[in-house]
Amino acid sequence: MELQQIYRLPEEELQIQEIYRYFNEDTRLSRSKAARVEFLTTVRYIQQYLKPGDRILDVGAGTGAYSLYFAGKGYPVCALELADNNILVFRRKLTPELPVELVPGNAVDLSRYASESFDIVLVFGPLYHLHKPEDRKKCIDEAKRVCKPGGKLFFSFISNDMILLTEFSHRPDYFTNGEYDKETFALEDFPFVFHTVQECRDMLTREGLHLLHQVASDGASELMADKINAMDEENYAQYLRFHFYLCEKPEFLGMTNHLLFVAEN
Repeated sequence: MELQQIYRLPEEELQIQEIYRYFNEDTRLSRSKAARVEFLTTVRYIQQYLKPGDRILDVGAGTGAYSLYFAGKGYPVCALELADNNILVFRRKLTPELPVELVPGNAVDLSRYASESFDIVLVFGPLYHLHKPEDRKKCIDEAKRVCKPGGKLFFSFISNDMILLTEFSHRPDYFTNGEYDKETFALEDFPFVFHTVQECRDMLTREGLHLLHQVASDGASELMADKINAMDEENYAQYLRFHFYLCEKPEFLGMTNHLLFVAEN
């Protein structure tokens, strides 16, 4: 199914199902050195707050990159995913010894989980897809509800401003013919939903969350993918150190395809 056809599907859930038949989520975070920057950065921040015995909820778990990583380290993980294709791929990776409970479900309804039952809540996909402000609010509120007092919540967003440059790197005529408002530079919210750094801050603080970190989780890695992928291991390790040094600097926050916000409940 072409992207234009996905756009015409009447229900948001149907659109999400088709998007993840079109996009290969399973290799997105692992296919190259440049692609791994986002995953390695996100894991680094999660590990700062994990304690022995912590329970993790992975909302919008995709094909299981984060769930399987932390379950492999012995943390019990509940994973919830909407897209059937992602669930099929995830299930194939599960083995009996991994402490993962994978269920189909929607991020705006976490009623299967008791309030204050998780130490760490990951919301790494849903806010890419929720077009209605009331649904985004519900997603955040549900994540808050199931997180213990003092627990940590991790939210990811797609950054409006960097995507224009990323698209330009692929399409030389993008600034003339691209799908964005030529006055405000707001992207058309298709096939994903885009936010500025300030919009992300406002969305989370309105719901009473205390922000601990605001992170440019992949930085310029997609724009510089060819150069990063050509690095030897020594140079790549030093590039990652530089990225970690840079990724919370306020002046660089918007210059990333993916934003990571860490909050305390």
